[in-house]
Amino acid sequence: MSRRVFARAFACVLACLFAALPARATIVERVIAVIGERPVLWTELLKRSAASRIQIRTQTRDPNIVGVQEQEMYKELLERMIDDRLVEQQADKARITVTPEEIDRGIANIAAQAQSQQGRPVTVQDVFGEVRHRGMTDQDFRDEIRRQILEGKLIELRVRPRVRVTDQDAVAAYRHWTQETTDQQPIETRILALRILPQSTRPQYDGRMALARELVARARAGEDFCALVNQYTDDVSTREQCGSHGAQPLGTLLPAIQDVVRTMKAGEVSDAVPVRIGQDEVLVIVMLVSQPHVPPFEEVKNDMMQRALMEGLERGRKQWLQELRHSVYIDVRL
Repeated sequence: MSRRVFARAFACVLACLFAALPARATIVERVIAVIGERPVLWTELLKRSAASRIQIRTQTRDPNIVGVQEQEMYKELLERMIDDRLVEQQADKARITVTPEEIDRGIANIAAQAQSQQGRPVTVQDVFGEVRHRGMTDQDFRDEIRRQILEGKLIELRVRPRVRVTDQDAVAAYRHWTQETTDQQPIETRILALRILPQSTRPQYDGRMALARELVARARAGEDFCALVNQYTDDVSTREQCGSHGAQPLGTLLPAIQDVVRTMKAGEVSDAVPVRIGQDEVLVIVMLVSQPHVPPFEEVKNDMMQRALMEGLERGRKQWLQELRHSVYIDVRL
């Protein structure tokens, strides 16, 4: 058999073999963004989004909801990847790098923070175990820590010199922190509820309002609030508990009640507050039993200065990244 005939026969055998193999789905590579002259590929986005996709698909099995949530996630993640690429470019210009030892220390710090928050021993291996459980590989996690450290170095170099923190900034941070702390800490209230029937006439409505004002005056004059609740409240579920649902975070109360409680001190009784619960209008009288403890500003001033600094750095970071975006050609194709 001549070489030409042999080659032709061999080619026919190969063609038959490949024709017999089952077809396999392949990922079609495409460019989803261009930053300067460097592309961002679809496979890069898929790799970075592995853990998020697992989380989304764990929370719901409705394909329509999954599709919508994944599309939103892809858009947000691509924006973050663009920022990461811009940071890497700046790091290259400044000759800033991250060593494996710095990544190891970063992961050790995460374990230490988790141990402090959870009140139990947390090792680096525990951290990696949680990472794998969420769908990330060890290398993916190390890459993410490297990006965070790299950005931190650039922020310290480019953003930190722009940020100036004053006492006024600390006071503003204290107000925000006080609001958050108050909303999260448990408080206890006692509530006397007077229901107003939907078909009430004007005289009937005025009568309920007059009764509410009378009960407020009697409670403020020193009459036993629990006795008033037991005799007058329409909330049968709390009648035996002196109108209390137990201690609960302020942020879980009805907004109208939150607004009243924020201005009260323990032991005080509020005016009657009209609130709507479902289809019913209810007049609510609140006695504040316990309130959150918030330390005065002077006790936490240093912490508030640090909090104001972090808030300033975050604002500066966003502005800096926006400036970088304006200085580079960016074409998003997702």
